[in-house]
Amino acid sequence: MDAEGLGWLLVPLHQLVSWGAAGAMVFGGVVPYIPQYRDIRRTQNAEGFSTYVCLVLLVANILRILFWFGRRFEAPLLWQSVVMILAMLLMLKLCTEVRVASELNVQRRVFADLEPRHFWRWSRFGDYVQCVLAFSGVAGCVTYLSLDSALFVESLGFLAVLTEAMLGVPQLCRNHRHRSTEGMSIKMVLMWTSGDTFKTAYFLLNGAPLQFSVCGLLQVLVDLAILGQAYAFTRHPLKPAPHAAHPASAKAL
Repeated sequence: MDAEGLGWLLVPLHQLVSWGAAGAMVFGGVVPYIPQYRDIRRTQNAEGFSTYVCLVLLVANILRILFWFGRRFEAPLLWQSVVMILAMLLMLKLCTEVRVASELNVQRRVFADLEPRHFWRWSRFGDYVQCVLAFSGVAGCVTYLSLDSALFVESLGFLAVLTEAMLGVPQLCRNHRHRSTEGMSIKMVLMWTSGDTFKTAYFLLNGAPLQFSVCGLLQVLVDLAILGQAYAFTRHPLKPAPHAAHPASAKAL
């Protein structure tokens, strides 16, 4: 009787834990960007955040959705991609508005110009949406025509998760180039690390395709490298070069 009573308790408890884990997978990925979003809105300065992070996540999640049509995986992973795409578009909208508002000489840059040097540096949020739609359309057509190829489908899945694994690389490169993590939200990176660790464990425990687990581990390593940069640059900050006049003085005049 005790065993039966315990089983009656464990079944709904296990179901509740499963729902909680699924909910964490769907919405947990966007949580790290909330502190960064709030910091940008508060300071009206987006220089510390690389918008190429948004590009990486948009490409990765669009490819992951297309991969689902060739090889079905768990629904929470699919919905996670949808939620992440919406979140990255919101981040892009804010960053574009802040950057354009802070530019003194606004030169209108549009996606339709197809200028490589202005790629992902456009003046309107609508141009980013056009780029995302164009990429989605082309990738969708190629996927539709190649769904019968198992090699293509598996390669598409690997490319999707590998792109996501490179999420932190733009931020890593920016930090290295400036020898500083100023403007970057440490809370965001800590949440990246904890979220990617949870996500990788979820992949392993739920038997997700191998691509997901391998690239999840790679993502955790990149997160740790960024945290290492934050520690190193805080202990050994780059000394500013002497200037005859502060660059902001001309702006003030």
